[in-house]
Amino acid sequence: MLMPSLREPRTDPLWRLTAACDADRRPHRLDLIVGVYRDDTGTSPVFGAVAEAERRLAERSPSKEYLGPAGNRAFTGALTELLLPSDRVRERTLAIQSVAGTGALRLLAELLAETGPDRTVYLGTPAYLNHRTILATAGLRVHEYPMLLADGRPDPDAALEAIATASPGDVLMIQGCCHNPTGTAMPTERWEELARAMLARGVVPFVDQAYFGLGDGLEADLEGMRRMLDLLPEAVVAVSASKAWGLYNERTGCAVVVSDDSTRRAHAYGILETVARAGYSQPPDHGARIVHEILRDPGLYTDWLTELEGMRERLGALRGGLADALAHRTGTTVFEPLREQRGMFLRLPLAEPDMGRLREEHAIHGLPSGRINLAGVPTHRLDHLADAIARVHRVSEQAARPLPVG
Repeated sequence: MLMPSLREPRTDPLWRLTAACDADRRPHRLDLIVGVYRDDTGTSPVFGAVAEAERRLAERSPSKEYLGPAGNRAFTGALTELLLPSDRVRERTLAIQSVAGTGALRLLAELLAETGPDRTVYLGTPAYLNHRTILATAGLRVHEYPMLLADGRPDPDAALEAIATASPGDVLMIQGCCHNPTGTAMPTERWEELARAMLARGVVPFVDQAYFGLGDGLEADLEGMRRMLDLLPEAVVAVSASKAWGLYNERTGCAVVVSDDSTRRAHAYGILETVARAGYSQPPDHGARIVHEILRDPGLYTDWLTELEGMRERLGALRGGLADALAHRTGTTVFEPLREQRGMFLRLPLAEPDMGRLREEHAIHGLPSGRINLAGVPTHRLDHLADAIARVHRVSEQAARPLPVG
């Protein structure tokens, strides 16, 4: 028999929550689960620069022939130049196109497992839901460490302490900016501090770069990573084009390897191509052509940056507006740390039962961890969201208050 026994199938918790949200027919429902940027109409818009790039590509009728496992080299070259403008870093860099950022994560995890089967990956928690699964499926050991203080702010010493316990060749997983799910962001000097600690211990950074442009601006969001890669001899970077270009269903990404050793780079390239060939043969090209078209044309590039900055400003206004509204409604400073968060996601200081009440009593769907997709909130629904959060918080506070004696 092919399947002598059947176990309970494993399903992704995020998609289970999404299915439950889809089944909720209440007209005031808010879907704040999946990380997709939406405008005030609730639509995930197509960038004007993307639409124009597609029009031009359609007019030129580019070929549909195979690209090979490494994908669109013009795309990977242009994207690498955007992310890593330093000639010193780029000349020791290789990149292949992947099936979105998730595909890049998996390719690079396989590379790390192949070149260091005894490696341990240090993963700060709370983490992106898929990180542990991808790393463990590739055969890597994963060591989790808490990265937040009790008040929800980032622990400045947590990653340094993890590095201090690591062995040479071990890996530190780092999100490039706008951390998912916490919304935290590392200042540039922190990246340099981590880089010096990793250099001393021989630790390799594994950077997940998915939300650049949505935090403090494109250049500011990339500056820390750039400085780190300038200091370290080796690193790997997974890049997603889903958020910065809105190419969610085009599945466009890039796996980047930085190494001082040209022989090791060539070996890594061979492994990445082999893994890609065995997994999906080669990546789809449409999204890669769009990104390349935008990056190669000064007019489209300027239009894209303007649109990206507009998204960032809207997210900032929503975050500030929600923090103001919660401060007014609760009369506390509990929600003040929200102002320091960045990007599409916002992590509320609410426990899992509180998030359940938001869902059941107010039709607001987020993750049990407290994470919500801020970009899914229309401006005119911000007061409704603040009212619901304040009510849930008040109930939680009352339940935690000790009963009077006597």
